[in-house]
Amino acid sequence: MLVLPQLALAQSAAEAGDDVTLPAVKVTTSAASPAELPREYAGGQVAKGARLGLLGNQDVMDTPFNVISYTARLIEDQGAKTVADVLENDPSVRFTTSGSHAFENFRLRGFDVHSSDLAINGMYGLAPLGHSGLEFVERVEVLKGPSAMFAGMAPSGGIGGMINLVPKRAADDPLTRVTLDYQTQSQIGTSIDVGRRFGPDHAVGVRVNGSYSDGETALNDQDKTRKFLSAALDYRGEALTASLDVYRSKDSFSGGSPAMFGFASPDIPSAPNPRTNLLGSAAGELESEAVIARMEYAFNENVSAFASVGKRNHDYAGWVNGTHVHNVQPDGSAQVRGVAQLGYDDGTSSEAGGRFTFYTATVRHELVLQASRLELESGSLSKVTGMTATNIYNPITPPLPAMPTGPVSKGSESTLSSLALVDTMSFMQDAVRLTFGLRQQQVKQTSYNTAGGVTGDYDERAVTPAVGLVVKPWGEGVSLYASYVEGLSQGASVKAVNGYARDQTFKPYQTEQKELGVKWNMGSFTQSVSLFEITKPELITTGAAPDLVASDSGESRVRGLEWITFGELVPAVRVLGGVSYTRGELTRTAGGVNDGNELFGVPRWQGNLGVEWDTPLSGLSVNSRVIATSRQYLNNANTYRIPGWSQVDVGARYETRIAGRKTTLRLNVNNLFDRHYYSGSFAEPRATLALGRTVQASASVDF
Repeated sequence: MLVLPQLALAQSAAEAGDDVTLPAVKVTTSAASPAELPREYAGGQVAKGARLGLLGNQDVMDTPFNVISYTARLIEDQGAKTVADVLENDPSVRFTTSGSHAFENFRLRGFDVHSSDLAINGMYGLAPLGHSGLEFVERVEVLKGPSAMFAGMAPSGGIGGMINLVPKRAADDPLTRVTLDYQTQSQIGTSIDVGRRFGPDHAVGVRVNGSYSDGETALNDQDKTRKFLSAALDYRGEALTASLDVYRSKDSFSGGSPAMFGFASPDIPSAPNPRTNLLGSAAGELESEAVIARMEYAFNENVSAFASVGKRNHDYAGWVNGTHVHNVQPDGSAQVRGVAQLGYDDGTSSEAGGRFTFYTATVRHELVLQASRLELESGSLSKVTGMTATNIYNPITPPLPAMPTGPVSKGSESTLSSLALVDTMSFMQDAVRLTFGLRQQQVKQTSYNTAGGVTGDYDERAVTPAVGLVVKPWGEGVSLYASYVEGLSQGASVKAVNGYARDQTFKPYQTEQKELGVKWNMGSFTQSVSLFEITKPELITTGAAPDLVASDSGESRVRGLEWITFGELVPAVRVLGGVSYTRGELTRTAGGVNDGNELFGVPRWQGNLGVEWDTPLSGLSVNSRVIATSRQYLNNANTYRIPGWSQVDVGARYETRIAGRKTTLRLNVNNLFDRHYYSGSFAEPRATLALGRTVQASASVDF
């Protein structure tokens, strides 16, 4: 039995016949409620927990999955501007578009997670498209593996995992922070972050973030302008918590775009200097705006209800997609075509549900019922030029077609609706936790031609289960876990106009993940090891046009082992990163031709390891990070291959007071040795290009 020191003193005094007045004691629990933000872990770079979809915030040691939450402190100290910058710390994630591209896409555990698959507070269809800036983001959370059970189906499938953004909220202490920053070559920017709480118990909070930047980027002659503004209001009462988030993001660029490279033969030329501007005529604009409302009401300590609704509008124009260099020859000669686009992608997302806590005998149940709905609508117009000769080492400025004109008609609309029920059962005073859930998902999609006629109609249903077990045999410091979870993605479509025997749309395909792992929390330093296997159906094609026959009977499989570490190794020394070994394999292919081949774009080894040290000089901290990736294939036939690569990043932070104001100076240099390399694969057989050396510097002052 645990006896508090004050109670022990009271007991002794009572036995002696004395009167004793005890000081007030405030008792809190260590677990965050679904509406609360998990506290930072030792070192402040990651949090103790993260959002597990409809289950809300969960402690890392209680989850039967590999999940990590990167904090605002890490974002600020590393000078991260986008989600891709944050995920440079994760050995399971790689960027699948060239550095500083207008769109950010990822490969997680060997499978694609597109920018459209980012979630805000567990809801899809609301994050800025293209790339998400971090001005309004408190946490970037990564749940690895299929996540349809916990958040519904991602718009593009999101098989490799879920990337969730948690918006900032006003803290109890007032905040007014102004930051000036610089980025290679001459990007100058400023941002402001203001937070206040009002009323009894500081129940009402307001957080406003704004930023503006402009100037030349690391790509020669490219100029970028970014404008961002967000406001977050929240209310935290005894029973009711509510929030309202509004943001507007606008990115524009001119004078060029980073390119992806499609090779004509397996004889791949060396990577060009990433400052070389291959698409010098490219210009474009992406604009997203959204409003998101959420509330949760606790009727008592055992029953609560929640609901959320949000809407996002996204518009784009210019050469923002199709930024490829084609038919690259061994000597660097190639072809390029200009692209002009006009389009929109809008989303409306909603959810509602309840949480119920009860006991059956000695078993504690945490039951969650959730209904969700995501409506997506998109349309686009485009024009392209013919192929023009160029060279990746000495490029021309490609011609551009005139921008398309006229109203953009609806090209497709989708509705993803679902109903989920999850029960987490706790046994033996929480030493054993068993989670079981089911989600029924309905996928409806209609496609239209430019005249408004229906060209495709899709309506399918599927059920995805999940089961997870956590056992803590030696107390809270060690968790052993096992899980099985299924993901869900929309089935592929093939058209007779593309050489197939008939138009055909396949049912949603279900991916499966099995995972075993151990997490070891030593108080200020945590390590985890995960062993996983993901299988995914694949579309295979046989025959020849115009009689191609498609089937979804193919299969790919990824098996992997991940080691993740974070926290304070010793006082004043923080570590973050890990190593992953992944074996991606085609297990069933057309005619067995590629059976046993490695999946393109899935390197076997990936490693990210960062160290930060608080030096003896008061206020000065220095850091370094190493990122390494082994060789990888660019096609499933395994005939195109790029070599492995590595880079070193360094940085420093100095905290002081100037004129009585807290001031923080930061300097970060990425790719210190200015290595030029192909970093990954976007599509068969196309490679992406990493950024060269880049410098970021900033000064933040709190008023």
